[in-house]
Formats: sequence, structure tokens, C-alpha cells
Amino acid sequence: MNSFSDLSVSPALVSHLAQRAVTAPTKVQSEVIPIIASGSDVFFRSETGTGKTFCYLLPAITAYLNEPVRSSPWMLVIAPTHELASQIKGEAAELTKAAGIESGAGLCIGGAPLKRQIELLKSKPAVLVGGPARLLELIRMKKLHASRVRLVVMDETDRMLAPEMRDLLAELLTTLPKEAQYVACSATLGKYHSNLLESMLPLREDGSKRTVVSVNLPPEDVLKRKIAHWAFYCEGRDKIENLRKFLVAERPGKALVFTSVVGQVEHIASRLQHMRVECAGLHAKLDKVGRKKAIDDFKAGRIKVLVTSDLASRGLDIPDITHVIQLDVNENEDFFIHRAGRTARAGKSGINAVFGDEVELRKLARVEKRLGIVIYPKVLWGGVVRTPEQEEEEE
Repeated sequence: MNSFSDLSVSPALVSHLAQRAVTAPTKVQSEVIPIIASGSDVFFRSETGTGKTFCYLLPAITAYLNEPVRSSPWMLVIAPTHELASQIKGEAAELTKAAGIESGAGLCIGGAPLKRQIELLKSKPAVLVGGPARLLELIRMKKLHASRVRLVVMDETDRMLAPEMRDLLAELLTTLPKEAQYVACSATLGKYHSNLLESMLPLREDGSKRTVVSVNLPPEDVLKRKIAHWAFYCEGRDKIENLRKFLVAERPGKALVFTSVVGQVEHIASRLQHMRVECAGLHAKLDKVGRKKAIDDFKAGRIKVLVTSDLASRGLDIPDITHVIQLDVNENEDFFIHRAGRTARAGKSGINAVFGDEVELRKLARVEKRLGIVIYPKVLWGGVVRTPEQEEEEE
């Protein structure tokens, strides 16, 4: 499909997208939008930065406009993190406004006042976005009438199928309508996750099993073509100092720094601040106001460095991240993909730098082999990033 009009997207939405210089659908949008518009259940996988959110919002809002009787909420989007839920809600609010839908979109997440969210539901939003725990709580309180939901979307589904969230999602699904349409998506939605999720979906009213369409887009090789992967040998005690040197050498437009240890986020951020690097920390234990401020400041460019746990690697679309820096290595390649995928979005290029000791770099070599990418060894020497060969020549 060459345009969103070819996909039968509402003219109001097509016009709105054009104003944002979004005129041609991506491959995944061309394939998935018609399937969702047909009313079929669908699970789809596509690389980060390929526009998965539009895949479900555009056909859903178009369908809502054509509904003679509009229920509330008509569409329910479930997301694993506050940040992703807030991002989706923002996009949904913008699109519903462009479509002339006064009831718009609402957000229900933990850490925010429950009373305020109950009041929000009285305004009957067309699209409701939230985390599984808060949505389930509102349903149990009979403040959210789930029987009215026509379309259920589970974004970053594999994250919600992790052991610590799986039972919560399963319980939430038991409260949702059997005849609703179900959509799931992620950049790393594997066969195991798809089969598990399908077994959790409610049977239809007649007791029959649901027929789910699976869409797995071939990789567009963003990891290979758009991202330069660098590896720096570094002992654990030297990582923060080397991170500082790297930031001075590269002068990134925006740098997202990852650590897998939540408790280390504030420590790293405070050390960098002490070294006169303007930055902020983002992690799950930070309150809602603090998390929002950190992301808003980073998006607006008021700070150029954001230190985070893997909380922020899931689905967040922050424009113009030039550098991703990983201060540790997880041998599960999904972590590498989600982290690296925060840069090189919307056709741009980026740098993914990994700092690791001897053990971590061996893990990284195995990830490199499984993903079929090339990670180039680099060193910091004389205030610049060089290859080891250049360092030897200088010596």
C-alpha cells in the first residue's frame, strides 16, 4: 500500500498524519492495518521503530468513527510500564482529537491517584490505556465496565508474559468480553509467547477456540544497517569514569544509558552529576512525577543523558536518541535488541556502545553471533574513540 488512504484509514486521520509528514505506511502497517480492520484477532511482530502503535490505533479509531453505537471504553490498550502506557495514551489522544472524538483517550496506571482515574472514567473515553494491575483493580471495583470493550490490545506482550506479570495478565483477560477482538504485538514476540498468550485468551461465546492470525515481518535489519555497534573493554569499577570519558568524546545529541541493576541507576546518575554531566535517572522505584519529569526533560533536550534500568527499553519512542550505552551485558538477545532499538528510529542512524569486562564481552560475542551483527572493538584514547589498531599506531 502506498498511502494510508489505500488502507481505508479515516480521511481526518490521513490529513493529520500528513501534517506530521507521515504519508506512507511502513511494511508492518500495510500488512496489519487491514487485518485489524477486518475484525480478526492478530498477533504481530516487527522490529523496533517500525510504527506498531499506528498499526492498531489507526484502524481502531477509524472503526470507532463508523460505529452507530459507541461504547466506552471502546478500545482497551494494556502496557507493561507507566512510560509506555503514557506514550500510547498521548498518541491516542492526539489521533482522537484529530478525528473529532470528544471523549478522547484516558490513562489508568498505578502510582497515580485512583480517585482521579475513577472521575476520568465518568467522561467515557473512547480509548483507555493502562497497566494490567490498575485496570484489574478498577474492574474489581466496578468502576471500569469491561463488558463494553470491543478491541483489546496488548503492547510489548512478551514483557507481560514474564513470570512476574503473567498471572496478572491472565486474570485480567478473564474479565474481558469473549467477543472482543484481541491484538498483541512486540519486537520480540516469539512462538512460545504467542502460544502461551493464545491459551490465555477467552473462548468465544459458543465455546470455540479463537482463530488468531500471526504476522511476523522479516527483519528490516535496522540493527545491521542503521546502528554502529561498539564494544569497550572495561572493568566494573571503571565503568562510570569511562562512561564520562565516552560522553565527553562523543558529545551525543541524546544518550540513553542502561544498567540492569535498578539500584545502580541513581548511583550512576549522581556520580555523573558530580562530574558535571547533566543527566537524570529513570527507574521503577521512582515516583510518577519524577519519572515523568526525567522523560520530559530528556525529550525536550533539557538534559542530554538519561540513565535507566531496562524499564525504558520497552517500546518507548523518544526522538533523536543518537547513542545507546549499555553498562552491562545480558546474554538474552531480546534485551540487546530492545536497548539498541531506542536509537536509529524513523530512518535515522545511531550508535550502540557496550561496556563490559572479560566475562561480559564473551557473552556479547555470543549475542553478536546469534543476531548476525558485527560489534567493533573500540578504545578511548586521547579524548576520542579509536580502534585498537589506531591506539597501537599512536603508541
